Amino acid sequence: MSKKIGKVKDWGSRTGRKSKSETKTPSMELSNLTTEALEDLLQDPVQLLSSLQVILEKRNSFKEESPVPLKKYFQTKHGKLFHGSCFELLNTIEDNSIDCIFADPPFNLAKDYDNGTDDKMNEADYLEWSRAWIDLCIKKLKHGGSFFLYNIPKWNIPLADYMNKKLNFRHWITVDMTFSMPIPNKLYPSHYALLYYVKGEKPNTFTPPRTPIKTCNRCGQEQNDYGGYKNKMNPLGINIRDVWSDIPPVRHAKFKNRDANELSIKLLDRVLDIATREGDLVFDPFGGSGTTYIVAELKNRRWIGSELGDCSVIKERFLRIKEEGDRLAESREALNTLFTDKALQIRLKSGLGFKNYNISNEQIERVLAKSKNKQMSITQ
Repeated sequence: MSKKIGKVKDWGSRTGRKSKSETKTPSMELSNLTTEALEDLLQDPVQLLSSLQVILEKRNSFKEESPVPLKKYFQTKHGKLFHGSCFELLNTIEDNSIDCIFADPPFNLAKDYDNGTDDKMNEADYLEWSRAWIDLCIKKLKHGGSFFLYNIPKWNIPLADYMNKKLNFRHWITVDMTFSMPIPNKLYPSHYALLYYVKGEKPNTFTPPRTPIKTCNRCGQEQNDYGGYKNKMNPLGINIRDVWSDIPPVRHAKFKNRDANELSIKLLDRVLDIATREGDLVFDPFGGSGTTYIVAELKNRRWIGSELGDCSVIKERFLRIKEEGDRLAESREALNTLFTDKALQIRLKSGLGFKNYNISNEQIERVLAKSKNKQMSITQ
């Protein structure tokens, strides 16, 4: 039964003392159990106490485990990377000091990260480990700060239930991305889950970018019919949805920095656009290849992070930060515009033109200058 019971102690507490709110937590968490499970526990109160004790011991064991001593690995103009456990680093960070947290933990898929990480826990242990570092992260997050958790749906379903008790749910964002191989006897998994929460009633910052109209790559025709509202559409683009189908996987050897999965700079650029401003502090407890830190540095956000494995991959990536900046700038060309330049060029070529849309003269002139058919009227 213990694996079904959630938090019973403030994992971020350094003293181990329980507040009044903490003493109420077990009954709140037990309310999530099925009626049958509650009836079983009532028949055996000894089992109930034993189950709670197992949870406490498990969470304390995660807190105490440290494969390598924490040490600062390198520092940049805006941030610091630490080699070691995120638990140790979190205990050095001031409470209520972080503006945005982005976490992309190991998915418990039995991958070899070569860093002492156990990526093959049983389900109960993995969820307890996740709740433990989530608790500490929440303590460090400012009121109004944002928390993004990137994982596969299998884990984000129970973790969302846990985070709902502590934070204000904003969105379940579907990141449409086909996995490398289908799984026998199951539907082909094709998305990751990105949970978006805020500490408090509303976020301190919410500035989502706008995206272009989706068009046919051959003729430039709109994929959606906007009817008689075309001339009323915002020239900066359409509201971003909670299904992101434009985030490319990082699979080409030219752009990959390690053998394991790597996040797209476009994903982190969008997250930091939504939830941060220049000068804000961003925390990523699982550094990986360093995408969060690279994007934060390029966007003039302060950052702090940790990585148990080989940090040299991240440091080497910072040596090529100009290349990363060029890639980021290229990806941002398709933001805050109703049509990309490329889409407008295709529309010109196919005779659709710019009619009925509010498009800036600057963009029209730029597109006409690039177009082979420069003689076409801008009002066509």
